[in-house]
Amino acid sequence: MKAIKRIALTELQTMFYSPIAWFILIIFTFQACMAFVDVFNGYVVAQELGRSVRNVTLGTFANPWNNGIFIVMQSYLYLYIPLLTMGIMSRELSSGSIKLLYSSPVTNFQIVVGKYIAIMTYALVMIGVLALFVIYGVCFVHKFDLPAVLIGLLGLYLLIGAYGAIGLFMSSLTSYQVVAAMGTFAIFAVLNYIGGMWQDIALVRDITYWLSIRGRSGEFINGLLCSEEVIYFLVVIVLFLTFTIIRLTVIREKRKLLVSASWYFSAIFIAVLIGYFSSRPSLMFFYDATRTKVNTLTPNSQEIVSKMEGGMTITTYANILDEDRYLWYGFPKSELNDIKRFEQYVRFKPDIKMKYVRYYAKGNNEEALDKRYPTLNDRERMVKIAQNYGVDSSIYLDVNQVTQLEDLSGENYRFVRVLERENGRKTFLRIYDDMYVHPFETEISAAFKRLVMDLPQVGFVGGHGERDCIKQGDRDYNRFAQDKVFRYSLINQGFDFRQVTLDKPVPEDISILVIADVREQLPELHRKNLDAYIARGGNLLIAGEAKRQEYMNPLVEQFGVRFMPGRLVSPSENFQADFIISKVTKEGAELMYQLNEMRKYGYVGTMPSVVGLDLPEVENKGFKTTVLLTTDSLKKVWNEIETIDFVDDTVRLNPAVGEVELNKVPTMVALSRNVGDKEQKIIILGDADCLSNGEISISRKKVRASNYSLITSSFFWMSDDEVPIDVRRPPLPDNKVYISKGGMLVTKIVSLGIFPLGLILFAILIWVRRKGR
Repeated sequence: MKAIKRIALTELQTMFYSPIAWFILIIFTFQACMAFVDVFNGYVVAQELGRSVRNVTLGTFANPWNNGIFIVMQSYLYLYIPLLTMGIMSRELSSGSIKLLYSSPVTNFQIVVGKYIAIMTYALVMIGVLALFVIYGVCFVHKFDLPAVLIGLLGLYLLIGAYGAIGLFMSSLTSYQVVAAMGTFAIFAVLNYIGGMWQDIALVRDITYWLSIRGRSGEFINGLLCSEEVIYFLVVIVLFLTFTIIRLTVIREKRKLLVSASWYFSAIFIAVLIGYFSSRPSLMFFYDATRTKVNTLTPNSQEIVSKMEGGMTITTYANILDEDRYLWYGFPKSELNDIKRFEQYVRFKPDIKMKYVRYYAKGNNEEALDKRYPTLNDRERMVKIAQNYGVDSSIYLDVNQVTQLEDLSGENYRFVRVLERENGRKTFLRIYDDMYVHPFETEISAAFKRLVMDLPQVGFVGGHGERDCIKQGDRDYNRFAQDKVFRYSLINQGFDFRQVTLDKPVPEDISILVIADVREQLPELHRKNLDAYIARGGNLLIAGEAKRQEYMNPLVEQFGVRFMPGRLVSPSENFQADFIISKVTKEGAELMYQLNEMRKYGYVGTMPSVVGLDLPEVENKGFKTTVLLTTDSLKKVWNEIETIDFVDDTVRLNPAVGEVELNKVPTMVALSRNVGDKEQKIIILGDADCLSNGEISISRKKVRASNYSLITSSFFWMSDDEVPIDVRRPPLPDNKVYISKGGMLVTKIVSLGIFPLGLILFAILIWVRRKGR
């Protein structure tokens, strides 16, 4: 141990008397200061401007979109370490001093470990520079998330350690320092890019992925401690230190090539074996150091996964004749990235198996394919596309072969996953036509929950002119109910649905009934069946519409609610007069967290031809009432009775016919009461269009509509918080910085001027002392 210590101290002395070590440290410090000042100043400026700031800790240190300091410095480390290590062994070889070491009573192990300790001591100095910014954050950030950042520092230290071990080995291969540096750069390049090579071959893909060093410290930086990543760095460090010892032994003892090769291969074999077992999900361990556990599943999702006993298989079906934007997700080279989408679930259920089935079939892209390849059949089209993308066409099955495994016709042969348990229970998990494409935790957990329990059934009433949940017209409810590519449709959020008629009793398994825009009087039998459903405590969503009051009022009067006559209007320069923008009330935000998000970020509900809701006798009927949406209090609104044509006619307030200017007219209310041992929940909307295919899909300039939130909030509440899955996390507390613009100016002067200058002067002092000696 004394020999190792002596070698380490000698190497450190040599290192810090070298200008290259100080040059690296000064540049590293200056770049770190620039990165920190740049990102932290953004928070200071935002707070000075009165904007809200959030997640300051990880935003400053770990956010890639924000150029977090750890992310930035991680990308520079591969430049510094080769310059530091290039002479650590090659200097001994070129000067001949290695012979003195060989003749002294020290082993190759002591030589290598001593020099490596010197490298890691220097690495501690680099980490110490970054630690100064952590201390700064502790002092000036409200509730700074220190554990998460310390895990990030550990990740960077391990990364430097891996780089240092590689550099030490490369330095032992040559007496030329420049060659050692270039060789180290080459190894770094290979380890960074090998993860993207040979991704079409499953076995090779797993090996190259494990060998890749790119992104290995990313999870540390995000505050997640993963056993696989820790073992990876330790294996790389030990492997290259072993290579260095073997190299010195071969030189010192003049071993034969075959013997040395066997040693190298034995070390590689052991490293790969350890790497293989460490990457098995059942042998991996995790610790999320972040305060709000942002790197792991939310408690609700964890509870769902914990209920799933037995094995489970996620089979991904990828159609090469699908739309172009979905093709990439189905290629073999994308499998590893795809598997990562379920990484958090695998942590809690390691026996999840991932399978991929690739095929070709006509689907929703048929028209485009006919234009592009008019003379080719489906197989020829598949071969052509596979050749263009460099994919082996032999891996694609005919649609008839796939149908024997799973009938995908109902999914229109789009990219889709089938989740199946050992007991045979299965469900689909889809991708969506929005900018995010892939499912979030909400949708994945909803699919998982469907496999472990029966979820709420929604019945859409038909037979009286109501909005149809199957048809795709602008006024219908297909998108809201069952549009497979719409993320927020009921089927993608965990609900099942079906059409029901009131000519017979409402089925017992229906827990929510939707009645929208009734256009005729309900027959007596239908009304009795509806009343029986209400009497048993069934939940309801009732959506009215202008001109339907005589048919709709008999349905809601029993709850103490009435649809006002006429319709609400608000003259506007840009929109039709009967287009009403409704805002979330304070009470609505307190009742439903989705509405709270709408209110918090200024989103609204858009309601064309909405009828105001009058609540004269709700309390007398035994209901607790919460007004969820009202008209905008800042805009002139009244109940228009006279005007019929809102395109060509101009609406005018006419008190003579009973038109009175109104303020904050309710357009959406929630009612609840106890029926037996359950709470009955009813939502009443003054507009059926706001949930229609057309209104959900449309966007208007300067109108921040979020009508889909009306769906998720209403059904979450009516399903007793069952689905959609609540994946909320505690609010991030690090939402304030305790420093002004003046203080930030001082920080800039110190970090970009005084601190680097002090290091330069200290380096010069050391250099002068060395020259003096």
